[in-house]
Amino acid sequence: MKQLVFATDNPNKVREVNELLENRIKIISKQEIGCLEEIPETQPTIRANALQKAMYLYDRHQVDCFAEDSGLEVDMLEGRPGVYSARYAGPDRDDKANMAKVLKEMENISDRSAQFKTVIALIIDGQARLYEGIVRGKLAKTPKGEKGFGYDPIFIPDEMNTTFACISPKEKNEISHRGKAVKQLISFLTR
Repeated sequence: MKQLVFATDNPNKVREVNELLENRIKIISKQEIGCLEEIPETQPTIRANALQKAMYLYDRHQVDCFAEDSGLEVDMLEGRPGVYSARYAGPDRDDKANMAKVLKEMENISDRSAQFKTVIALIIDGQARLYEGIVRGKLAKTPKGEKGFGYDPIFIPDEMNTTFACISPKEKNEISHRGKAVKQLISFLTR
């Protein structure tokens, strides 16, 4: 079975990806190979951040690995929070504060169009490949649902009438940005 190191500290992302992989690929956390430091995310785009994280892990540990970066891009906010999604309201990565900031900025705006974007950077034998997943939707006016994480309680995908936080992880993985990118990754790894 193929083994990959996932360059993330977010257990929610690890869980989502493992559910999508269905035991076809063994995922090892970066901590399991002794990478305990926080990997830098200093690039100006989601794509560049994903690649930076994967290259950081590969350069220091010489392991096949992947990293992902995701963000909520709100049309009327010129793509914000985007690459800054996790720290939009400050360095503490507070999901509730991040959602509150977006909702405050969207208070009197009727066009609530947005998208979630994920880019996965895979590095195998020093070769990088990128996979992108996007799901279009709109922002709810108030958070709804207890499932999910991040901006899930305020994002309503076009395919649904409720937020990501109101559906099961399995349902979310079928249509989500991360699910779409991971499916491309799996397709490459299992061919």
